[in-house]
Amino acid sequence: MKTSNKQLVKGGVLTALVALSASVNAIDKPQTMEDMWKIIQAQQKQIDEMKAGMGAAPEKTATGSTQNLEPKTDTSNVKNLERKTDILSQEVEKLRTNLAIPDEVQYKSAYGLGPAASKVYQVGKGLSIGGYGEGNYQARVGDKGSNTDNADLERLVLYAGYKFTDHILFNSEIEFEHATTGEGSEEKGEVSVEFAALDFFIDPLANIRAGLVLVPMGFINQIHEPPFFFGNNRPEVEQRIIPSTWREIGVGLFGQITPELTYTAYAVSGLDAAEFSSAGIREGRGGGSQAKAENFGYVARMDYTPSVLPGVTVGGSAYVGNAGQNQAFDGQKVDVFTQLYEGHVQWKYRGLEFRTLGSWGHINNADLLSAAKGETIGSENYGWYTEVGYDVLPLLFKDTPQYLAPFFRYEQLDTIAKAPNGFADDKTRDRQIFQVGLQYKPIPNVVIKADYRNFVAKQGPLADDFNLGIGFIF
Repeated sequence: MKTSNKQLVKGGVLTALVALSASVNAIDKPQTMEDMWKIIQAQQKQIDEMKAGMGAAPEKTATGSTQNLEPKTDTSNVKNLERKTDILSQEVEKLRTNLAIPDEVQYKSAYGLGPAASKVYQVGKGLSIGGYGEGNYQARVGDKGSNTDNADLERLVLYAGYKFTDHILFNSEIEFEHATTGEGSEEKGEVSVEFAALDFFIDPLANIRAGLVLVPMGFINQIHEPPFFFGNNRPEVEQRIIPSTWREIGVGLFGQITPELTYTAYAVSGLDAAEFSSAGIREGRGGGSQAKAENFGYVARMDYTPSVLPGVTVGGSAYVGNAGQNQAFDGQKVDVFTQLYEGHVQWKYRGLEFRTLGSWGHINNADLLSAAKGETIGSENYGWYTEVGYDVLPLLFKDTPQYLAPFFRYEQLDTIAKAPNGFADDKTRDRQIFQVGLQYKPIPNVVIKADYRNFVAKQGPLADDFNLGIGFIF
């Protein structure tokens, strides 16, 4: 080959390398993982084409035989090309692992967790960070002096998850409450692990979850991120009857029986009946903090989302288990078999959001507990609520991404729906709550809330409250 031709080929290869290097440097940071893989594939194709052009080419001689010409580039150029190729590969890897790459997370619930808590299920591998926060101002109305107006950073939560493989991942929630963990000897807040569990994906029908798990009951206990429920305060029924946030050490299964029918079932550390009170079973939660485990609880949930009724979810859950924890009550060791059941319906259609939930519980040996505690502990408890809201902004501005929904909620609950024999009912525990409010989201991740709650008890006065607050997820 003539020298001029050799120089031309060398120049072409070097020009291509320079152009390829420049293209890498000029690449804008990919916006999604999909964009990044497209870049990698295009670069690899260019590299393969250049490598293919480096081989020797056969050429016929004047006598008709063939001979190999000199390679189109010498050994030094081959090594130079390989070095540049390695550099490009390293740069691509840096892009792939760069934590500064902005992601376009699709905020949606997965496997019974809130949308922000579900981010780890969307990553290919490695670390996932998310979280939420909420703060509010509460003004008491008609108060007799037992309570004061207050302003509170109620929660700041961090989700940390890690996807080890396609079949094993870890997910957790760490919550900071009331902006501090104490002031002197006065405990004003706490840091808690709300859940921390390993998921083992085996088959869509049956997967395993083990660790500190959220008890799968009701709407709020699993999905309690502020943009996804009405009002500054979680429903009273889902705090006093279903004791949200309720988590226990446990292990169990979750999966899809059909694409429309999902389930979750756990065996968990049991409740502690020594902490039950006239206010309900809430203080009996173990919370994974050296929880008593002489007895266990068993909980199962099913949800059905029929494709013929878009936006509709129908479901229910049940919890049963002994809560005696090998302790004596009024001089007797008893099992204190505890039951809690709930059913729920949700309908989301265009701007309409509707929810209703009902729950009923039963506590055996409530008479012995009441005698031991010196207060009436209900042998039965119940609560239900219904709420409706409507996003009115699409009626005013077509295709607006913002959200503005007035809403109404009605609740009724009684933690002593039935008093054990020989003990008096406490009518102050039989309550109704009427709530109206407004929910505004300038973007889906941020919410501004205002609401008014009217409390009515069968006996005794209760203060109403006005609440104004903010919330966010990321």
